[in-house]
Amino acid sequence: MEIVSATKSSQTPAEGSSIALIGNYLPRQCGLATFTTHLLEAIAMNAADTDCWAVAMNDRKQGYAYPPQVRLEINQKNLNEYCVVAERLNHSNVEVVCLQHEYGIYGGQRGSFILELLGELKKPVVTTLHTILEHPSDEERYIIMQLAELSDRLVVMSERSIDFLRNIYHIPAEKIVLIHHGIPDVPLLPSADYKDRFNMAGKQVLLTFGLLSPGKGVETVIEALPEIVKQHPDVIYMVVGATHPHLKAEHGEEYRLGLHMRAKQLGVADHVIFYDQFVSDEDLPAFIGAADIYITPYLNEAQIISGTLAYALGMGKAVVSTPYWHAQELLANGRGRLFPFRNHEQLGLEINDLLSHPDELRSMQLKAYNYGRKMIWSEVGRRYVETFADVIAHRLRSDVQQQLPETLDLRQQVLPDIKLDHLRRLTDGAGILQHSRYTVPDRSHGYCVDDNARALIVAVKAQNLQPQDKSLNELASNYLSFLDHAFNNETLRFRNFMSYERAWLEQTGSEDSHGRAIWGLGTAVALSRNKGHVDLATDLLKRALDTVENFTSPRAVAFTIIGIHHYLNHHPADSRIEKLCARLSDRLVDWFNATAGEDWPWFEDILSYDNARLPQALLLSGQRFNNKEMLAIGIDTLSWLEKIQTDKAGSHFVAIGNHGWYKRGGKKARFDQQPVEAAAMVDACLEAFNASGDETWISRAYRCFNWYQGENDLHIPLYDHATGGCRDGLQVDGVNENQGAESSLSWLMALLAIYNQRSLGRTVRPEEHTRAEARQA
Repeated sequence: MEIVSATKSSQTPAEGSSIALIGNYLPRQCGLATFTTHLLEAIAMNAADTDCWAVAMNDRKQGYAYPPQVRLEINQKNLNEYCVVAERLNHSNVEVVCLQHEYGIYGGQRGSFILELLGELKKPVVTTLHTILEHPSDEERYIIMQLAELSDRLVVMSERSIDFLRNIYHIPAEKIVLIHHGIPDVPLLPSADYKDRFNMAGKQVLLTFGLLSPGKGVETVIEALPEIVKQHPDVIYMVVGATHPHLKAEHGEEYRLGLHMRAKQLGVADHVIFYDQFVSDEDLPAFIGAADIYITPYLNEAQIISGTLAYALGMGKAVVSTPYWHAQELLANGRGRLFPFRNHEQLGLEINDLLSHPDELRSMQLKAYNYGRKMIWSEVGRRYVETFADVIAHRLRSDVQQQLPETLDLRQQVLPDIKLDHLRRLTDGAGILQHSRYTVPDRSHGYCVDDNARALIVAVKAQNLQPQDKSLNELASNYLSFLDHAFNNETLRFRNFMSYERAWLEQTGSEDSHGRAIWGLGTAVALSRNKGHVDLATDLLKRALDTVENFTSPRAVAFTIIGIHHYLNHHPADSRIEKLCARLSDRLVDWFNATAGEDWPWFEDILSYDNARLPQALLLSGQRFNNKEMLAIGIDTLSWLEKIQTDKAGSHFVAIGNHGWYKRGGKKARFDQQPVEAAAMVDACLEAFNASGDETWISRAYRCFNWYQGENDLHIPLYDHATGGCRDGLQVDGVNENQGAESSLSWLMALLAIYNQRSLGRTVRPEEHTRAEARQA
């Protein structure tokens, strides 16, 4: 069967109604894929006359060799494919869609792309939540609350999950359904019946299984083994499961090899067996069956669901576990034992006690098995089918689309993929080159801090939308290294221009380049996934702030304020830098009050480039400091700027031209229009929406964004789909065909901002904490 992304395969639903599941699917190797596959089978078993099929999420372009049950696929990074699938589901005979939600399997910041699909979907939706966070960020809370708005029911698998949804996310009780994690239905047999298969006859077997990663806490068991082996020399600890593929891609087998070495150092290597394989459904019951005691030594309390724990309990295993949330619930009333996190001494005592008292061990196994009968897949499937029937009869989904009448047309706009080819083409070992001749990097002009700061912003923001692209970490490291090298420790200022021969052309760069460097560093502090990057960016930013209060350029001050706000979202308790941000914001207000007039509500007597960054900075500060004057100036100046940069018909954006700019009392230059101005307007308009809640600002942001795609004075696109670059400007007689760094980075900054807004429905900054949490900190 041929399956292509977001397109229909040759397999079509049977006559009558059907049910579609969305999630990962076997043979993709992860716990969610296993869950979705078994859930579909269980639903099909309980709905014999209904066609059940799946939409599979792909974390790689080539996808997987799926079975016929998978009829549509989505590349998790491609926002447009979510819309296509929603459209296909709307025009199908699907009666209900069952979405599996887990962080990390959908694209966008914290998986926000899935909201785009649900926003377009007209079918009833039942969403299963596999992770519910006790302390979510603003963004994470918003995503769960939007899932609740866009779903008719939310399925959870534990009582604590219900408490979290009610008390933390304020989800109404009538929308929440408890259905346990499914498990296979197998008879309760003595472990000896399985041990021969693994040459374990006569051994006492301890087992941990699942994809291997540091959070599993396997080292705690290995640390406990010396004391266990002293009393029970026939003990064997089986660690079953492949290394998590994402961990393996980034760190190789570092964790597994460390476990091998520790077992050897403790003299228990002969008592530990690693089965480095993804365990199939056929083999799993035998591995669990062979165990006398199953151990989940996880290191983090905040695990609300454990499929491996459910499987072991349901097969009648005695379980010893750390007290993470799901374990506290399932192992209550004598169904298992708990020991403190990382406490190998107590673990050893619990294991030795159970192995020394076989009657108590058997009693625990029977309690576990009997409790697990309500968790077998056939029962779970029956409960889901009942929920689907209830949803079809009594829909509880909010009609979200009616709340956004002004932006419905924008939700239909297809966005270009995030294509970084030209960014990589312009980048070498030193940093990003300033210019290109047509599409070819131009070495004659060398490098500058301005562009490397922009490139750093793009790299770390793209990481949040494409977290599996490890090359972005290398790009960010390159640009951050350039900024570090550019900082002059004697003057406490950044140099700006460097020749291709790696010679600095000045000892002190412009104020604007210094402010832009701080902006890039603040963004790296807030968004980088690399601790080394965060530490260096933090150190460099703090040193660079020592000179900014002497700046005379409002634009440089605005860049600095934007960077500081990113930094403060990561370090909300840094009162010294917060006070500096307030003083700099007051200076912008003072500049405005000293210069503005009724016909010229602006900070300077000229409008030049990156103008919208000034109101953007005040909008950020107005929100942080609850300053109404800053908010009012930000909205008023941006409204005026938007008005004079829109054509008379109101159809498209017209950036102020750089051939003369726009001086007070003078005539506004029409050309050359620069990509940097459109990017600034996109960010500022979206921030105005954040500050005001006025949806008109989203429409204005899209108008500025579409300037790149041909909605401009000449009706010529500046973005080049073939290269991923952006042409250098709109001239009176056409476009400048060179694709330099500033233009291409401006395009990418605008695109990333729109992706963020599109997937979240608002422009939550990805590093943002709640205001209350920040104040408490």
